[in-house]
Amino acid sequence: MGRKEDNIKRATELMINPEFIRNIGTAAHIDHGKTTFSDNLIAGAGMMSSELAGKQCVLDFDEQEAARGITINAASASMVHKFEGKEYLINLIDTPGHVDFGGDVTRAMRALDGVFILCCAVEGIMPQTETVIRQALKERVRPLLFINKVDRMIVEQQVTKDMMINKFSKIVAEFNQKIMDILPAPLNKKWQVSIQDGTVAFGSAYNNWAISSTFMQRSKISFSDIFDYCGREGGQKELAKKSPIHEVVLEMAIKHIQNPRDAQKLRIPVIWKGDLESPIGKQMLACDHDGEVSFMVNKIIMDPHAGEVAIGRLFSGAIKKGDTLYISGMPNPQRVQTVALMVGADRITVEEVVAGNIAAVTGLKDAIAGSTVSTLTEMDPFEKMAHYSEPVVTKAIEAKNMKDLPKLVDVLRTIAKADPSLNIEINTETGEHLLSGMGELHLEITEYRIVKEQGVDIVSSPPIVVYQEGIKGRNQSQFEGKSPNKHNKFYFIVEPLEPAVVDAIHKGEIDPDAKIKDPKAMAKQLEELGLDKEEAKGIVMFKNSNMLMDNTKGIQYLHETMELIKQAFEEAMQKGPLANEKSAGVKVKLVDAKLHEDTIHRGPAQVIPAVRDGIYGAMCEAGRTLMEPMTKVFISVPPDYMGGAVNLINQRRGTILEMGQDGADSTVSAECPIADMFGFASDIRGSTQGRALWSTENAGFKQLPPELQKKVVTEIRTRKGLNPEPYDARYYSGL
Repeated sequence: MGRKEDNIKRATELMINPEFIRNIGTAAHIDHGKTTFSDNLIAGAGMMSSELAGKQCVLDFDEQEAARGITINAASASMVHKFEGKEYLINLIDTPGHVDFGGDVTRAMRALDGVFILCCAVEGIMPQTETVIRQALKERVRPLLFINKVDRMIVEQQVTKDMMINKFSKIVAEFNQKIMDILPAPLNKKWQVSIQDGTVAFGSAYNNWAISSTFMQRSKISFSDIFDYCGREGGQKELAKKSPIHEVVLEMAIKHIQNPRDAQKLRIPVIWKGDLESPIGKQMLACDHDGEVSFMVNKIIMDPHAGEVAIGRLFSGAIKKGDTLYISGMPNPQRVQTVALMVGADRITVEEVVAGNIAAVTGLKDAIAGSTVSTLTEMDPFEKMAHYSEPVVTKAIEAKNMKDLPKLVDVLRTIAKADPSLNIEINTETGEHLLSGMGELHLEITEYRIVKEQGVDIVSSPPIVVYQEGIKGRNQSQFEGKSPNKHNKFYFIVEPLEPAVVDAIHKGEIDPDAKIKDPKAMAKQLEELGLDKEEAKGIVMFKNSNMLMDNTKGIQYLHETMELIKQAFEEAMQKGPLANEKSAGVKVKLVDAKLHEDTIHRGPAQVIPAVRDGIYGAMCEAGRTLMEPMTKVFISVPPDYMGGAVNLINQRRGTILEMGQDGADSTVSAECPIADMFGFASDIRGSTQGRALWSTENAGFKQLPPELQKKVVTEIRTRKGLNPEPYDARYYSGL
C-alpha cells in the first residue's frame, strides 16, 4: 500500500471528528509563492517526494498552468498530519493570485475556516494582497501571515539583522491595520497577528524551511542562526532538515485556526441569512452529522469521464452515494453518483462524507459554482458571493467548421457553469458568441480550453472593451412614451442613481437579482442611503445597478400592467439607447400613465414598446454618456527608467495618481482605460528593459471623454450591425 492510499485510509477515519479537521487555504499577490508553499505541505504529508517540492507544483496540474508558471484554478488536497501525538486531517485549497482570476479566490474562501496570506519579504504588502485579505475577512476566514522569500532578502538585498527585524515588524503592523479597519469590534482585536504568539511565520517555500517563535523555542534556532545558514552554501538545506516548513505551518494551522464546529458558529450568521432558530440553522451552527444536508458548491470541474464534478463545503448532514438532493432555485431532484476526497487532479472515492469537510460530488447536473444544495426542497440559499470586479473585456468567437456549431454551444454552456465570472452571450441570429471575462489572460485561457480540452476549433476576434451607458443629469420635463396603437401613454423622468445606492449594490448589501420580498424594509434601507421618504416607497425593482420607481397615484389598471413595465425596464437596461450596451446607475421614475380600459388594447405588444421608448427618450433628454472600464496600474521601477514608464502611461490616456519612493525604487500608481491597455505587458518590458515590477487591479467605470464618445459609439454600433447614428428623443416620441 503506497503512502498516498495509506493517507486516504487515515483521512476517512479522521473525517468523522470535527475536532481534528482543519480547512485551510493559501492566498496572496501573484508570484509571492502560494503553490510552492502548498507543495511543501503536501510533500510533508508524504504525498510527493520532498526533493521535488516547489519544483513539481502538484496543484498546478493543468498544462496551461505548468506552461505559464501561474495558478489559474483553485486546486485542493486533503492530507493527514501528526501533531503532539494526535493525527489531524487538513484540507488545503491553493488559490490563484492573478487579478483576472479573483472570482476563484472569492469562491474558495467560502469553503475555508482559515487562510495563510503569503507576503513576499522583498515586495511587502501589494494591492492584490490587500484584496485577498478583504475577501477572507468578508467571509470571516481567519488570516495568518507567512512572510515568504526571506532568503532573497538576505542574499539579494544584503540586509543587516536589525533591518530585517524592522522590515518584518513593518509588514506585520500593516497587516494588522488592515484587519482593524475591515472587521467589526471584538473580532478585529482578537484576530490580530503577532510574532510572539506564533500567528506569524517566516521562511522560504522554495528552499523548504520556515520558522515561527513557538518553533524557535523548541528547536533553539535564533534569528542570527538563520542569517548564517542563508549566507553559506548548502546552509538552507540543513535549515530545511532542522526546521521543515510543513511542521511549522501545520502547527500554526492546528493551534490558531478553529475546527469546523467552532468556526461555523461564527461564520454561518454572516454567510447565511436564513432563520438561525430553524432546525437547519441550528444544525449548521452545530456542524451536525445527522442533520439535513447543506452543501455549498464553490467550484465545478469538467471531467471527461465522470462529467461535472461539484466541489464544495458540507456545512451539515452527510452525503453518500445514491442520495437525492435539491439545488435551490432548480425544480428537479438530483441523485448523487459518487462522493470523493480531492488531491490535486486525483479524486479518491469514499463511502460517505460528513459535515465540516470539503468534498467532490458527481451527479449534480444543475449545480453551478455558488449553488446551495440540500435534502430540503425549500432551503434559504447562502449569501451570493460578491465579486470584486465585473467582466470588462469581450471577444467574439465562432466555430471554424459549421459542423462544430451545436457542439460549441454545448461547450460554452458547460464552461459558463464552471466559471461564473465569465459572461457568455449566445447570439442565434448571427452565429457569433460573445465571451466576456476579467481580462486578456482570462479569455486566452478560456479559448485554449475550448480548443484543447473540448476539441472544438474556433476563430476569435481581437479583444473588445465592454462599455456601460449612463446619463449626465435629469430630464427637464417628463417624457411621454406612446404605444403603437396610441391608446396607452407612459410618462418618465430619469436621473442618476444616488452613489450610496450604487455602492450598496456593488458591495452586495442590495441584491439586484432577488425579488423584493419586503418593500417596506427595502424602502427604509433606501431612505437610510439618502433617498426621499415618499420616493423610496415607490421602489419596484433593480436591474444591474439601475432602479425602477413607481411614483404614480391612483391610476386604474396600472397594477395589472406592472409585470409588463418591469419586463420593458429590464430590456431597456440590458441594451441602452446609445450603443446597445448595459446601462448603469440610472434611476427611472414612472410619474404618470394613461391606460386603455380594454385589456386587449394594453397587451405586451403595446405596453413594452411604449415603456421602452419612454425610458430611452427620457435618457436622450437627460444627456446620454458612455462609461469605460478603468484599471489601476502600479509600477515599481529603478529611477533611471522612470521616464519610460511615465511616458507609457501618458500615451495610453492614463492619469497619474501618485509617485513615490520605495527603498531604492521609484513607484508610480496610475489609472488607465482598459481600452488602451492591450499589449501593455510587452511595451512596459521594452521601455524599462524588463526592470519594472507591475500589477493591475480593476477600478470600476468612468465617463468617456466627450471628444471620443462619438467615435466610439459609431464603432460599437457598426460592429453590432446597427444604424451608425444613435436615434434622438424626437424618434422615441414617435414624431
